[in-house]
Amino acid sequence: MNWLALLGLVLIIYAAVVVWIALKKPEKIWDMAKIRVFRKILGEKGTVIFFYIFAAISLGFGIWLLTLWLQVRGINGTDSSKHDDS
Repeated sequence: MNWLALLGLVLIIYAAVVVWIALKKPEKIWDMAKIRVFRKILGEKGTVIFFYIFAAISLGFGIWLLTLWLQVRGINGTDSSKHDDS
């Protein structure tokens, strides 16, 4: 597994955590200074929508990185980065 796959998986997990935070609104996280500023500017509903959009972008990039990694590996399942082209 290379950095593309690892970063893709991290972004997908991050997106899931962001959605969980938007749905559950855990008190310790929801009262952090940055989120309070978002709530003050965007309102409660706007902040939740912003979180969903941010999660969707993270999920999209995570899936994109995983598909890049799969393309690099090739169809036969071998890691093309380990082959010597000389």
